[in-house]
Amino acid sequence: MDLSMLGVPVGPMVRVHGGFANRMYRLDTDQGSFAVKELSRRAEGVFAFERAVFAAGVPMPEPILAGRDVVVHRWVDGEKVPEAPVSADYAFEVGEILARLHALDVSWPLAPVEGPPARDWPELAARAVATGQPWAEELASRVETFLAIAEFVDSCDRPGPVVLTHRDIQPWNLLSHHGRPVVLDWELSGRLDLSGELGSTALGLAKGPGFDDLRPTVFRDVLDGYVAGGGVLPPPGPSWFVYLVGGWLGHTRWNILRCLAGGRPRTGPDLALSHESVRDGVRGLPDLFGRLPDLAELLT
Repeated sequence: MDLSMLGVPVGPMVRVHGGFANRMYRLDTDQGSFAVKELSRRAEGVFAFERAVFAAGVPMPEPILAGRDVVVHRWVDGEKVPEAPVSADYAFEVGEILARLHALDVSWPLAPVEGPPARDWPELAARAVATGQPWAEELASRVETFLAIAEFVDSCDRPGPVVLTHRDIQPWNLLSHHGRPVVLDWELSGRLDLSGELGSTALGLAKGPGFDDLRPTVFRDVLDGYVAGGGVLPPPGPSWFVYLVGGWLGHTRWNILRCLAGGRPRTGPDLALSHESVRDGVRGLPDLFGRLPDLAELLT
């Protein structure tokens, strides 16, 4: 992709490590600093949505240009948000941001791409054992649980409404700029059942990597911010967490396939990060699935 419109580079483009799905680089030019991200899917449809969201004043990096598999934003300095419960004010403002986002009247020409969850976990486990993957035995011992998780994701009722939204507001997709949220990484944007977006976001901001430090008050702060911003909460139920479970399930499977393919991936995260993501999913998903009855209490 021709990046000459961004100005004359003042140094080499530098890779920024840590992304879970795509590769990103920082480019400094005489016109400013830019985040250049390689994508594994077409960027144009999402980019149009981003431009509308930015124009509406939602705090996010300015979208600059997009090609078939590259998207460029103006670089935003800020502090990374740790995977830990956020402050009450931060959680409340994220809820307000979601309400503003869901109130926008933006066309969305892209058709849904999600199908039913895959049920090939026995085959994946067998291939992992045969190829000596470091997490193979753990996966093999949990195959029935993963099949049950896939069944839950497939059969859970989503009551609606469906909103056009970010779909992945988690600590790793946020910055803190002078203590206030900036929403990053919009490439997964699309239509989603409202309860799934709210449950995933509120839970992600209310806890750390596990559940020992889960803070129900922070969960409620996100929802209170949503209502204060003009949003209406959907009815309680398992649909609040099915998107989080299904997304993690799909992400784990995607990384399993990358690990089974081996070699050095040309796109996406390095293989070591894929192994880490698989290990986290193999251990964390069954734990999350088993806690769903307890998590339902957050909605009462």
